[in-house]
Formats: sequence, structure tokens, C-alpha cells
Amino acid sequence: MKYFVKITFLVFVSLYLTANSYAQENERRPVQFSGVVIRGEDLKPIPYTSILVKNLRRGTISDFYGFFSFVAQEGDIIEFTALGYKKATFVIPDSLTQFKYSLIQVMTSDTIMLNETVIYPWPTLEQFKKAFVELKIPDDDLERAKKNLALAELKENFDNISMDGSMNYKNFMNNQQSKLYYAGQMQPNNLLNPIAWAQFIKAWREGKFKKKS
Repeated sequence: MKYFVKITFLVFVSLYLTANSYAQENERRPVQFSGVVIRGEDLKPIPYTSILVKNLRRGTISDFYGFFSFVAQEGDIIEFTALGYKKATFVIPDSLTQFKYSLIQVMTSDTIMLNETVIYPWPTLEQFKKAFVELKIPDDDLERAKKNLALAELKENFDNISMDGSMNYKNFMNNQQSKLYYAGQMQPNNLLNPIAWAQFIKAWREGKFKKKS
């Protein structure tokens, strides 16, 4: 009986020591995980990168300069995600001699080729059909020439039309205003005015003094 008790005691002690040593070997220590996230093209920092422990709602984001720091554990799988870059992963080593670890994580640009998309100003096909039917075709060279000739004819007719009552009244009032402006003094002589002579020569060259039929 005593022999059986000794054997049982030794078995329990060995099982306890084995379980304790196994637990110590598999115990994951906390690590201060720090580093910086950069681009692979020009080594510039990537701000606001999401840094999370896989399968856990724990992590952080990098600051404006790409720097990050948070507490993780040995053996954790860290996922780095940023808009426009491929997802990257890193496993924290489980054989660290210190309680901190630093990393420079390089991210690769993720280029996605999209199919060509044409955006029209019409929200529906029916509105497109209506706009197409009511489309005003731009004038060709002949139509533009006709419009220019019409404008030239209108200008010529305007020069040949005599003044109406309102224009005569306005001309009279302008003359009266000029007389009041120079009242009590000698009016300038336009024969000595170079600007008046330039206007006269221009009008003479344009044929404005020709007798109108």
C-alpha cells in the first residue's frame, strides 16, 4: 500500500512539473512594438497606416510621420494596411532578449487598373434621346458669313439713318452744355486741335463726307 502511495505521489509531482514548465515555455511576454511605415518607392513616411494584431481588436495607427508604438506580445501577427498600398504582415519574434522591438515596415503601392467609364450629363436614356433630337447643330461657314453680312448691312443702314427727335434733343442739350461750360471765356479753336484733325482725316478717308444719294 505504501509503495502504491509513493508511486501515485511521484506521478502527480512529475505531471505538475511538466505542466508548469510547459506553461512557462509557452507564456508570451509583452513587447513594446515600435517603428515607422515608409513607401518603397522613395522611402517617404506613410501617415495614418492601420496597424492591428491579426484576429484581435487591438493595435494603433501611425502618425503624420509614419511612426507608431503600442504594446504587443511575442508571436503576434501584425497587419499593416494603408489606402493605395498592399497589405503587409509581420510576426514578432518569440525569442527576444528584450521587452521591446523596432521595425521599419516598407509598403508597396497597390495599382489597380479600372475599366474606362464615360459619364454623361443625362441621368436616363430617355433624356439623352430627347437632348439628341433637340440638339442644335453649330453654324457652318456659310451661315456665319450670312450673319456677318447682315451685321455689316445693319451698320451701313445705321450710318445712313437721320437722327430722330430724341437724338436731336440730346444733341441740342449737349451744345447748350458746352456753351454754359465756356461761358465768359474764349472757346478753344478746333483748327489748332490735333485730335480734331485726326478725327477729320479718318472720317474723310472713310468717305463719311460723300454726298448720300
